[in-house]
Amino acid sequence: MSSKGSSKKLILVLLAIAVSVGVPLSMFLTAKYLKVDKIDLPDYYLPEGVQTRVEDGKTVTDTVYHQVSDITLTNQLGNKVSLNKDLAGKVVVINFFFARCPSVCPKLTSNMILLQNAFRKNPKVRNELEQDVQLVSMTVNPEHDSFPVLRDYADRFNVNHDHWWFLTGSKQDIYNFARNELRVSVQPTEGGVEDFIHTEKIVLIDKDRYIRGYYDGLDSADIKRCAEDVVILTLEKKHKKR
Repeated sequence: MSSKGSSKKLILVLLAIAVSVGVPLSMFLTAKYLKVDKIDLPDYYLPEGVQTRVEDGKTVTDTVYHQVSDITLTNQLGNKVSLNKDLAGKVVVINFFFARCPSVCPKLTSNMILLQNAFRKNPKVRNELEQDVQLVSMTVNPEHDSFPVLRDYADRFNVNHDHWWFLTGSKQDIYNFARNELRVSVQPTEGGVEDFIHTEKIVLIDKDRYIRGYYDGLDSADIKRCAEDVVILTLEKKHKKR
């Protein structure tokens, strides 16, 4: 595809997202991409060390960032799914909730709906973003939230089951993933029955499983920022293919 055709396609995608989310995406971002073919990418989070290498006779220092390990859980359709294998090559947006939550979680899920609608396929606009992005909601109350419960919950919010998973499984696995892989909770824990994570954070992971953003899932401005960062990361993937 020509660069001119790609630019027109990008404009249509950004406009579709802007309409769906209800906000104008940054015109600065659009202009910057179209003019110089270079964009400011979302930061990497959780540095874990430094590596040095020699390049053209010079010593170069690289920061090593945390990569999110895989986890296998059961989705709302009853299927065992792997975050890294089944979603290989996709940008992933993750949040935590539980079905009986009376206040925070319904609001958080409603805001995730804004993201789903932003990336859904529009028959009038060819939108590849839907294929590049997966939404994931993990229950923090797996003892109650079986997959049928999660399916009922998802259906109440008109979730697209193909592009948004609600996951359940071992509480230990989910809590370990939240604390040690995504680092969404700093609360001390003894791992007992009273241990409970309740966070409004949304985490953005790129296709290589690096954490690229944390967002307040109850803040509409942060939801908009998340939508923009997702778009940028999908461009990053396309850019690397050249």
